[in-house]
Order: sequence, then C-alpha cells, then structure tokens
Amino acid sequence: MDSPTQPRGCTSFKVRQLSRRLSQHYDAEVSHSGLKTTQYSLLSHLARLGPSRPVDLAGELKMTASTLSRNLQPLIAAGFIAQGAGADARSLLVQLTETGEAKRREAQQHWKAAQQKINALLGVERVLALHQLIDEAMDLLGADDAPAIED
Repeated sequence: MDSPTQPRGCTSFKVRQLSRRLSQHYDAEVSHSGLKTTQYSLLSHLARLGPSRPVDLAGELKMTASTLSRNLQPLIAAGFIAQGAGADARSLLVQLTETGEAKRREAQQHWKAAQQKINALLGVERVLALHQLIDEAMDLLGADDAPAIED
C-alpha cells in the first residue's frame, strides 16, 4: 500500500483521540486512590514546588486561575491542601498537608501501575519515541508561549 505524501485527517483531532485514550488508562488506575488524575497532578506539582501562590501554580500547570481555583476546592475540602496567608495581607499561599502528601504517595503507586501498563501495551521503545516526538513538537510549537487553557 502506498504511503501518503501528506498527513490525512486533522492532527489536533488525532492527538486529542490519543490523549483521551491515554487518560482513560491513567484515570482508571489512579481512581483506585480516590483521586482524579488531574488532582494527583496538582498534588504532585505542589509537592515539588512547596508552598505556592495560586497564580504561580496556575502558570506552572498551564491553566487559568479560575480553572485552578475550581480544581483546588475539592482538595482543600478534603484536607489535602491548605491555604493561608502569604507574604502580605493580599497574597495567599497553598500547600500540601501531611494528609495530602500521604494521598499523593498512594495515588503515585497507581499512576506507576498505569505507566507500566502503557509501557507494556505500546512497548517501551514506542513510548520513548512518542515522548521524544512530543518534546520536539512542543519545542517547535513554542510551548512556553502558549496561552493558558480552560479545562
């Protein structure tokens, strides 16, 4: 069969299909911890960054402040994240609680299981090639200049 000389179909649609399929695998596994994959990611970023201003955390996660606020609320209500005063009366800091760190570690085990399943399904060489292709595409598309998105 002849190989096409030009891509067929919409690249954005194909990438979104892949993203949804991968997310289904991770979501199914991470949900065993009681968290959504997005919540695990938020907890992991806070664990890495330490106490952070929401605006800085939103920038790190490449999301808008309003999206971050919506995502923080259930984690604050569950006691996984605490918010408190920052350097001055107008600033706010969010940070992981001990309970939140324990939940993050629990979810991390499920995330690792999901990653191992993906590696087994696709093959490690294909996953490495996919990571390389994504990194190269992000560099070429100016990922750091991309606007924050609403989730």
